[in-house]
Amino acid sequence: MHIILLWLAAASLLFFIGFGVDLYIGNRSTAQLRNIAPNEGQAWPRLSIVIPARNEERRVEEALRSILAQDYPNAEYMVINDRSTDATGAILAEMAKRDARLRVVSIQELPAGWLGKNFALYQGAKAATGDLILFADADVIMDPSSLKRAVTYFRQRHLDHLAIIPEIRMPGVLLGIMTSAFGILFSLYARPWKAKDPKSKRFVGVGAFNLVSARAYREAGTHKAIAMRPDDDIKLGKLLKKQGYHQDMMFGDGMMHVEWYSSVPEMIDGLMKNSFSGVEYNIAAAVGAGLALLLGIVWPFLGIFLTRGSVQLLNLGTYLVLTAITANSNRFHGLRRWYAFGLPLGGLLFTYILWKAMLKTLWEGGIRWRGTYYPLALLKANKV
Repeated sequence: MHIILLWLAAASLLFFIGFGVDLYIGNRSTAQLRNIAPNEGQAWPRLSIVIPARNEERRVEEALRSILAQDYPNAEYMVINDRSTDATGAILAEMAKRDARLRVVSIQELPAGWLGKNFALYQGAKAATGDLILFADADVIMDPSSLKRAVTYFRQRHLDHLAIIPEIRMPGVLLGIMTSAFGILFSLYARPWKAKDPKSKRFVGVGAFNLVSARAYREAGTHKAIAMRPDDDIKLGKLLKKQGYHQDMMFGDGMMHVEWYSSVPEMIDGLMKNSFSGVEYNIAAAVGAGLALLLGIVWPFLGIFLTRGSVQLLNLGTYLVLTAITANSNRFHGLRRWYAFGLPLGGLLFTYILWKAMLKTLWEGGIRWRGTYYPLALLKANKV
């Protein structure tokens, strides 16, 4: 047993040192939106902003005000009210009365074979007249210059797809720790900074801000190709990358922010929607991913107290490396660096979310999200 624990500790330390170097370089090679000066000399292309909204009464007005306040001169603004049962519809109707630029499209029924959000995005994209389409969430608050900066970078780099990660503001320490852990685990899983490399198979997508060329979006298959994907944002990026389109990612801290979730139960419920889909509903992959989290993220911390000698020192080294990596990464997302000390707790919670999502999906034969049930057979059939 001692030899197994020694090899596990040594392998974990070496792996995370290597990952830390890759992440350090990747984060610093990723552009910051706030550092991009708008190119005022250019003719601004037509931009269609498509925002799906279902039961977003808490944040939608503030978010839309920030988007309508953009200094971008050639934009159309569409909000798709996806069968909301709260005050969202009334808020949108009142805002449209006050600002004629805002177009509200209401969906009353969801056709078979579609997730609600994906159908809303597709309906907005069908009505879009812009050369560029921005798919954004209904809770993102943007600085007035955000769109000009993003489009400037998009055109300077000759991109077909640009994803921007907003600054994440979370109420409470536990939510901050979970968000910090999610950020490092997402980086470990996706390596999103490699998406801009045409030779890499890595891809990226961010629901808060996915800016795409309308031509590339349509040629890649539109949201029809990901109609039943709960992870539609990142799978849109995969569609585009597979077709050979050029994509990139930016950090938006200081320019746009979002309160991702307002409570721990809400975050757990929200992440359960797409965590099992992230491993393509594969039971072995879900079990393996959970074990990898426990052994790679949680065990090194526990091993500090449960092992002795060289194994204990290696576990301590792994925990310190992981903490340093996470703390350094947090600064790019507007998160407090000391949240990194809670990474083992985050790893434990995300294992719980993944395994609970798997068991619940299998038990219920599908997922239930925002009042609609989606059968597992249809979810599994939509492979990208």
